[in-house]
Amino acid sequence: MELATFKGGIHPAEGKELSKDKPMRELKPGKELVYPVSQHIGAPAVPNVAVGDLVQVGQTIAEAGGFISAPVISSVSGKVKKIENRVLANGNTALCIVVENDEQYTKAPKVGEKRDYRKLSKEQIRSIVKEAGIVGLGGAGFPTNVKLTPKDDNKIDFVIINGAECEPYLTSDYRMLLEQPERVVEGLKIELQLFERAQGIIAIENNKPDAIAKLEQLTAQESRIKVCPLQTKYPQGGERFLIYAVTGRKINSSMLPADAGCVVSNVDTAAAIQMAVSESTPLIRRIITVTGNAVKNPQNFIVPTGICYQDLLDAAGGLTCEPEKIINGGPMMGKAMFRLDVPVTKNSTALLALTKDEVSAMEPSACIRCGRCVSVCPGHIVPQMLYEVAVHGDAEQFEKLNGMECCECGSCTFICPAKRNLTQAFAQMRATVMANRKKK
Repeated sequence: MELATFKGGIHPAEGKELSKDKPMRELKPGKELVYPVSQHIGAPAVPNVAVGDLVQVGQTIAEAGGFISAPVISSVSGKVKKIENRVLANGNTALCIVVENDEQYTKAPKVGEKRDYRKLSKEQIRSIVKEAGIVGLGGAGFPTNVKLTPKDDNKIDFVIINGAECEPYLTSDYRMLLEQPERVVEGLKIELQLFERAQGIIAIENNKPDAIAKLEQLTAQESRIKVCPLQTKYPQGGERFLIYAVTGRKINSSMLPADAGCVVSNVDTAAAIQMAVSESTPLIRRIITVTGNAVKNPQNFIVPTGICYQDLLDAAGGLTCEPEKIINGGPMMGKAMFRLDVPVTKNSTALLALTKDEVSAMEPSACIRCGRCVSVCPGHIVPQMLYEVAVHGDAEQFEKLNGMECCECGSCTFICPAKRNLTQAFAQMRATVMANRKKK
């Protein structure tokens, strides 16, 4: 059978063998939980609690601050200790609600109640997803209720569950597909209830044959759902490239998936939808892969949001040596971390500690015009030309050369024999272009 894929891409070392066979393990938090009010794309949430207030598990502690926003919900019961600016995993500071854990885990009223999603209206489902604070759990953090509310439901032809997990080292989605596939399938069914004309597709890279087999067995009698094996290649899980691989439809940076008749949800996002709609449980947990060759015992943890990254590393046995680099996320699109006393948020995916920093191992040299960056670019742009205008700060020319089609996947930097900092330059220039557009 021919595997679905896209043109371009790379094959970095997977590193998944470190944690792929480690079942998900629940991890209890410490005495202090930290909840940033901005854990999503869009406007920050607005605190609706004050210092000294008592809160419960599943209680909203910050309301959505606009249409594109998401509420923040407490994962423990206890007392609001502080509301202050704290440093986050990306190095930025943000307003945070600090809750002192009473270790009783008292649930808010109705949290955990069972519901039959088939008896709910579209409006009720969307409202539940919104109030549950669900955002895209693949790392982007776009509010899910907005994604599930296109202009016209009847123009959605495909609801795609992104099970590619193409980022090296990460295995949390894989473990979810193996251990709780029923949640994923029911989450997809709930989404399909919103779009009567749509076909459901669960897309999984073929380096996960056991997950493909399990999902095929589970959906064998589902007429509206099929499993689509993907060629193992990075960045197969990128939204644009996944849509093309699965449907043959193309979108660019100025389009939304809905413009191509598609809605795409991450594996764990689908599970979060199921938990919110069928079990009245808002998004108060994340599955985090703690891995890397500098980690003593790589693991996949189910953790409450607000827990400290240091606690995750300690639970994995700590470090075997001083790592050259610690990354929030995977090695391709993750960001370097300089401290671990920062909170896990909704868009956290992994903690990766590496003994060797491959990026800084070589000094960049002059471009030799080999064209490898062009051959692997999934956005079909010319990184060599873009780099020249980016380093000179020419935002206008950057746009003319389709620089905004760059998805910052890092494929060009990975393949470049001269080790030029291509992706970093493009990311800075894309930010400049977007800032200029806002000014206009």
